Amino acid sequence: MRSYTLIAPAKINLYLEIIGDRPDGYHELAMILQSIDLADQIDIKLSSPGGIRVYCNHPQVPRDKSNIAYLAAELMTTEFPTAFAKYGGVDITINKQIPVAAGLAGGSTNAAAVLVGIDLLWNLGLTQGELEELGATLGSDVPFCIGGGTAIATGRGEQLSPLPSLDGIYIVLAKYRSLEVSTPWAYKTYREKFSSSYVKDKDSLAARAAAVHSGDMVKAISHKDVKEIAQKLHNDLEKVVLPAYPKVLELREIFANAGVLGTMMSGSGPSVFAICDSKVQAEQVQSQVREIIADEDLELFVTQLTNHGIQIAS
Repeated sequence: MRSYTLIAPAKINLYLEIIGDRPDGYHELAMILQSIDLADQIDIKLSSPGGIRVYCNHPQVPRDKSNIAYLAAELMTTEFPTAFAKYGGVDITINKQIPVAAGLAGGSTNAAAVLVGIDLLWNLGLTQGELEELGATLGSDVPFCIGGGTAIATGRGEQLSPLPSLDGIYIVLAKYRSLEVSTPWAYKTYREKFSSSYVKDKDSLAARAAAVHSGDMVKAISHKDVKEIAQKLHNDLEKVVLPAYPKVLELREIFANAGVLGTMMSGSGPSVFAICDSKVQAEQVQSQVREIIADEDLELFVTQLTNHGIQIAS
């Protein structure tokens, strides 16, 4: 029976700016997204009984329609009914390595892997652009997760412009297992507190979103200036999440005091990452944080930036 094993990398935000409101209720965003080596493994195969079945090694990951990976498979059955009738359903097994509810696009990258996997299983021959278009109907991060690497994301996050690769830069990533931050809460609270600063008219929204292309962070990325990239990290959601979640703020402060090049919360949190100048420094910082916070609930990872999204495992 045909099957594929796919590697589905997590992502962090190097930059997240909230520009204003959109007519669809989402926020207009300007972000720089970055894939990292920390990844889930997705095994996908044709299902002999048909239908869609999801399995996972993590107890917090649902196996029904509340899982975006399930929804990705369901979307493909709807969009390509002839292929579905010919090949049948799929079994999806998720080997979870990316922390759950961490602001690292763990669910989105699983969904991206399912889209890629079914495209292969059903011999659909879809382009990356076509897969990204499908992914955008599932969630804002899914299109990026398909191709990965380094990219500017505008709109609600689904409009992508690739940037030069930043692979090989080491980071330390920290997340409390039991701590979750609601993404809708974070954006809603930001709107309540800071909507007076939003750009209002359509032309100004587009101009401000376009401005990130010539901004300091993009220049630093183009020159692969790691120190400058670390200094230009920016996340508007820190303004609401850090005051409400002291453990996240503490992680950020400990990283900053450890002498890293730069540190920031990723997305809506609660993950915090620190950019280091080498693997050796990253491992030293990991040990240092572990000594300061001897809490088994705290997960710490040393990983690096990578230049790809979903890949077939070799």
